[in-house]
Amino acid sequence: MFRTFFRKSPMIATLLAAMAAVATPVAVQAKALQCVPYARQVSGISIHGNARTWWGQAEGTYARGKQPKIGAVLAFKSTGAMPYGHVATVAKIVDERHILLDHANWSGPGRIERAAMAVDVSDAGDWSAVRVWYAPIGGLGTRVNPTFGFIYAEAPGSEDLDTGPIHVAKGNGAGEGASIQLAAK
Repeated sequence: MFRTFFRKSPMIATLLAAMAAVATPVAVQAKALQCVPYARQVSGISIHGNARTWWGQAEGTYARGKQPKIGAVLAFKSTGAMPYGHVATVAKIVDERHILLDHANWSGPGRIERAAMAVDVSDAGDWSAVRVWYAPIGGLGTRVNPTFGFIYAEAPGSEDLDTGPIHVAKGNGAGEGASIQLAAK
């Protein structure tokens, strides 16, 4: 059927052949996006090298910790299954044991995933071990992945200004003041 169609429509056959010739070099030349450049672009954290080195490189330059924050990078340790480690950015905090990650190259080469579930499965509740959504099985992966923790885009020792309401006293010029409360972000 297709041969008959293409014999009757040589123009379409020529067009399809030309499209295939043009598309093939692009596909061959395309390079799969890795987790490191993706995390660097999304988070603004300027660390280079394998993901397994990010935690150590962050020391003294970026704040690090055990609690997720939106925009932070979760740094995975190197394992037999992940010899180069992995990095992913926190997109949303669902609750104290569940977050959504944006990352690349987890469920397939160069594949970007947004809002992939990650679950803290550590005994201490400190995010030192996680299970992560794995698209090929349509659920959480069965592998427990050890992590170093979270790298934050701010310098070490910087104070988090979002700690609660801010009180501002405003006087009326007669020695009487009024207090207003501004909600924190």
